[in-house]
Amino acid sequence: MRLAHLAFGIIGMAPALPAVAVPPPLPAEHLTVQSLPARTPHWVFVFDEAFENELDQRLLLFDGDTYHRLGQIDAGFGPGVAFSPDGAITAVATTYFSRGSRGTRTDVVEFTDNKTLAVTGEIVLPPKRAQLFIPVYTLSYSADGHFLYAAYITPATSFAVLDPLQRKVIGEIDTSGCTMVIPSGADRVSSLCESGRMLTVRLDAQGHEAARSMSEPFFDADADPVFVQAIPTDEGYVFLSFLGTVHPVDLRGAQPQFAEPWSMVSGAEKGAWRPGAEQVGAIHRSLRRLYVPMHRGGEGTHKEGGTEIWVFDLTTHRRLARWALPEAHLTRILGVQITQDETPLLFAATESAQLAILDARTGQLRHVEQHMGQTPWLVFTP
Repeated sequence: MRLAHLAFGIIGMAPALPAVAVPPPLPAEHLTVQSLPARTPHWVFVFDEAFENELDQRLLLFDGDTYHRLGQIDAGFGPGVAFSPDGAITAVATTYFSRGSRGTRTDVVEFTDNKTLAVTGEIVLPPKRAQLFIPVYTLSYSADGHFLYAAYITPATSFAVLDPLQRKVIGEIDTSGCTMVIPSGADRVSSLCESGRMLTVRLDAQGHEAARSMSEPFFDADADPVFVQAIPTDEGYVFLSFLGTVHPVDLRGAQPQFAEPWSMVSGAEKGAWRPGAEQVGAIHRSLRRLYVPMHRGGEGTHKEGGTEIWVFDLTTHRRLARWALPEAHLTRILGVQITQDETPLLFAATESAQLAILDARTGQLRHVEQHMGQTPWLVFTP
């Protein structure tokens, strides 16, 4: 009892602590969206396939003049990518699952404003969108931006015709085993067939099938197949074969016109040097130059990437240059793209996530950006 009284007395003699002022609450935080600066011809979108976490693929926006990363667009799983004809909108067809990597599947086309990189709308698709490693020609705009096409594989093949302005599905067109949506003009879509032919569908003003035609074979899928990553030209597209043959296709008319194919390799080089990449070539349309990652390799090495970039004249078919770029210390080149301005830059993405920037006229190295995502496979110049 005496100890209790003593303790109470000690506590009672303790001086009173000064009152602590309570600070006012912090002001509410308001998020803002900042517009990007004016776009330049040297802005590029780098597609990161994110091989180690494929549910989180993305497009990385990069400035080839300042070497700054400007932002990114999330692309989900196995996306298709297309840019509106004016470059103002990026459309991404992608897939989400309700439990991350499993659960209810939702296929959707998302539209991003390229001034703010904010999603402005979407179109929900049936769950049969083509999910491929390469995000080209599984989603495409018509030349006037009136239609958007999305490839389907179930494994039956077809494609959806979408209205990107009203944000709705117009209809679906069967492609009889042929795949991809390769647009030409305002109302035609072509697909590649395993027979080496090209199926072309013409649409009416409402986006419904008006006519179709099947071409004669223009390549032999058993002897020398072509890469599906067609390279746009002023006349149509160029397809490259596994052994280095160039197949020009003119799609300006109602029927495809196939020019005489020509080889990028000499007789001594054939079978030893060949193209190989995820994005196998780029063309500067006014210079009429073709840029291709090339490597030494045998059959089955068509995705290994290039150790050199070869440059060709599309008119004379003459090889103009071989750029090995030893000073850049690049690993294998998986994708190339070129800007279309008068001072063009060539971008080369490598297997170790480097992004090399070169003067497209001379091959002079300007910059190597390291750690450009995980697995940058393609470069886009909208």
